[in-house]
Amino acid sequence: MRPFAYERPGDAEGALATMVRPGAVYLAGGTNLVDLMKLGVSAPDVLVDLSHLPYRDIEALPSGGLHVGALVPNSDLATHPAVRAAYPALSQAVLAGASGQLRNRATVAGNLLQRTRCRYFQDVTKACNKRNPGSGCDAREGEHHDLAILGASPQCVATNPSDLAVALSIMDASVQYIGPHGSAEISVHDLFRRPGERPDRDTNLPGGALITGVVLPELPIAATSVYRKVRDRASFAFAAGSIAAAVDVREGVVHDARIAWGAVAHLPWRAWTAERALRGAPATADSFARAADEELAGARPLRDNGYKVPLLRNLTVEVLREMTS
Repeated sequence: MRPFAYERPGDAEGALATMVRPGAVYLAGGTNLVDLMKLGVSAPDVLVDLSHLPYRDIEALPSGGLHVGALVPNSDLATHPAVRAAYPALSQAVLAGASGQLRNRATVAGNLLQRTRCRYFQDVTKACNKRNPGSGCDAREGEHHDLAILGASPQCVATNPSDLAVALSIMDASVQYIGPHGSAEISVHDLFRRPGERPDRDTNLPGGALITGVVLPELPIAATSVYRKVRDRASFAFAAGSIAAAVDVREGVVHDARIAWGAVAHLPWRAWTAERALRGAPATADSFARAADEELAGARPLRDNGYKVPLLRNLTVEVLREMTS
């Protein structure tokens, strides 16, 4: 690890001012950044410690819904009574990720901004367009069984590792931030990017932007939401595939459905096509399977990750059956 400067601003203005220095990066819980520094993937010149900023509360909004501060620890989010009651998939998603010790340190904003766990991104001896634009993508012909089958590009097949982001996707959440031109808000659907020609850019946030919180709108269907994760071992493992879902069934017919998949794309994959197919359809296993198949028609698996197509299909059918039985 090479030497770096350390700053601990006391307010957002100080943090933004420090970020104009070359090589400055934000530090929150450090559960991802410090690992990348040890691996040589990230070599910041200045660490801007955000731990003293006032973004640690979960508050009810006057219009309904919740405001979650950017520095709320993942453990606090998962156990908050209002989150468990109104947005259970969020709690389930957070508890499905990492260990208790890491959840105590990791923050909401840091979870959303964590970098991919693709082994080629983390190995500085390998070609990776996300880490070193223009160098190539060794993952396409290498070990890619856990990488993307949807929305990838010739430049990158990495996946987004966040469980939380998948659950937020079905909640229509938005992310508040302070950028070069003041305060702004962006939908979680617009926060993340497909790799395209610029896989080194994970999000659509402007450079130096400071996330201050996440807004969860009042959403009655979210109270029925579920998060399910498939992984190689029972704990502390990233997903091979996951689903966040909420469904409203009336007299045996799907009135509304919200589905997002994780570990299959560069971003949380909102299954818009499957949702449209389900609305007005009978709440049966056949309908659930047909909807999943329509969404997965666009999948482009590589040599060794085609198993994710039946995995997601079966996972979607099983979760929706359990929710509607």
